[in-house]
Amino acid sequence: MPRPEKRIEALVAEAGYRHDEPIVVGLQHRNNAPTFHAQGLTARRDTLSATTPVYAASLSKQMTAACVALLVQENALDLESALSHWLPELPSWADDLRLRQLLQHTAALPADRDIDAVMAGDANRTSESIIQALTRFPALPGRPGRNYAYSNAGYVCLAAAAARAAGQPIPDFARDRLFAPLSMSDTLFWAGPAPAPPGAAPLTPEHPAPLSLGDGGVWTTARDLLRWSQALNTDELGISALMHAPGRLNDGTPIDYAWGIGIRSHAGHRVYRHGGGWPGLRAMQARLPNLGWSIVFLAIADDTERRTALLDLLLDEVVTEGDRPESYRP
Repeated sequence: MPRPEKRIEALVAEAGYRHDEPIVVGLQHRNNAPTFHAQGLTARRDTLSATTPVYAASLSKQMTAACVALLVQENALDLESALSHWLPELPSWADDLRLRQLLQHTAALPADRDIDAVMAGDANRTSESIIQALTRFPALPGRPGRNYAYSNAGYVCLAAAAARAAGQPIPDFARDRLFAPLSMSDTLFWAGPAPAPPGAAPLTPEHPAPLSLGDGGVWTTARDLLRWSQALNTDELGISALMHAPGRLNDGTPIDYAWGIGIRSHAGHRVYRHGGGWPGLRAMQARLPNLGWSIVFLAIADDTERRTALLDLLLDEVVTEGDRPESYRP
């Protein structure tokens, strides 16, 4: 078999990425050293690498959910508490909305496009501006718990509630309880004021990363993302059972979304995965705990959905490898 880095490079090309397009891909099996393939340049003309901090977009949701899980375990946060208990500035509809419904996208909040319309003209997409926009909706468009509808605003509210329960800002709580214990030294929640943290690969000036926290806000590296993934696979934080628990509608119907993580299958194996996207960025993370594999990739200057094809190719590769991880040792 070709060297693992070359094999990943071939799969990246097969998914349609040119050799000069900036993307970094990482694979890791259990405690073996990770394998990376990186190519292309950042907007600053730096070479993209496994240690280049990049905006994680919606991959941030699982970090937000992990903060919630820790607070739930410590009885500092009750998922059945009303959102109004934590965000009393919201209209009366928040009395009937539970944190659990925010976590699993069943809260029936206004659609992201409708919230964006209310925020039109706001140059900075911050948590405060999103919550302020929600105060302008006198009623919810549906009944919480009846349907699944992916909501970025829901995770902004969830992060705000978690911060109030923790008694400290989410960036500080996540640093102290998630990133530092896992030695993820290049990962942080970033709320500005600059559009990117120092040393990170910025997105385009026309579409800087939003500054909201919870739905996004995390900047990280491919190396740190693999560290995070393997920590969830092996339950280093003691919260993986919670994080992997699928959501349910009010009538008990299960949904294929857990705590900031989608639940899928591939070739008969359970896959926990999530994507992230923003203009000029595509991100993906997938884990197969029963096989011990983690997959991550970050593509900048990318507005396509080639990541889906690439993920399928990488999943085929690691499932085929099965119990032969020695082929992916550097």
